[in-house]
Amino acid sequence: MRASRLLNILTTLQASGRATATKLAEENEVSLRTIYRDIDALSAAGIPVYSERGPEGGYRLLEGYRVRLNGMSSEEAEALAFSGMAGPAAILGLGSILAAAQNKLMVALPESLREGAEQMRQRFYLDASAWYQETEEPPFIREIADAVWRSTVIRMTYRSWHAERDRTVCPVGLILKNGAWYMAAMREGSVKTYRVSRVLKMQATSEAFTRPRHFDLAAYWQENAKRLERDLYPHRAKLRVTALGLRILQGISPTFVRAHMEISDPDDEGNRIVLLPSGTQEQAIHEFLRLGPEIEVLEPAELREAMAAVTRDMAALYGE
Repeated sequence: MRASRLLNILTTLQASGRATATKLAEENEVSLRTIYRDIDALSAAGIPVYSERGPEGGYRLLEGYRVRLNGMSSEEAEALAFSGMAGPAAILGLGSILAAAQNKLMVALPESLREGAEQMRQRFYLDASAWYQETEEPPFIREIADAVWRSTVIRMTYRSWHAERDRTVCPVGLILKNGAWYMAAMREGSVKTYRVSRVLKMQATSEAFTRPRHFDLAAYWQENAKRLERDLYPHRAKLRVTALGLRILQGISPTFVRAHMEISDPDDEGNRIVLLPSGTQEQAIHEFLRLGPEIEVLEPAELREAMAAVTRDMAALYGE
């Protein structure tokens, strides 16, 4: 373990030119004290590594010194699928492996290509998490990822919308969507989607299954996501909105809702009639209350009555 970490420190220094002890500790998932000991060990072994003080300080290799260690392990090669997604890779236990693989790739590149790759890394960043929340780190995510990779059956207790149920499934893929992890798994001859955070208990097995030969995870998820969106918004609502309300509504609505909005021309007061998909009554009330007086629910009648009841209760709460 320490040998691979020392090699990773070397390739990091060669690939980036300079690295702080904090960066090295984070990439290798160890303490600062461990990094200090590793640097001392490299120096004792004759590696020309030195430190620089100041804001631009850190550790460097003597100019011209090259590490000829570009061989990549199978785990590192596999982890490259998470390039640009350091957060999800760390959740799956691949953080240090991914860092090592990327370093080896950078070291292997000619100087001119390495500079271009570094410029690209500095200018473009993929953030897979949703706004205002961290990417989920469910309790069994690593065990499920291992079962997906090895194509082995898992037994789990899963909390659906209606009840807790015991399930035996064959996991064929993991998907990260807006900070939430989903598992695609075969059960009773078809592939279904499970949110990983709703797995309450899980038992890994050594029982192997045969993955469907022509199963395409990306294609499955794209089609499944469309179906899920349709299921999330089974109703339609009719609203009267102000000009400001329309701007807010378009800004906060999910892509599916925006794509299916029908907006009338403005009336003499600048208000518009909007028809749009909506979820359950509780969900719709929660969403529409965010717009305050900039929106009026016209239909369905049940939703309008529910909105009126909620706003009356709010007025009573804040009344003098």
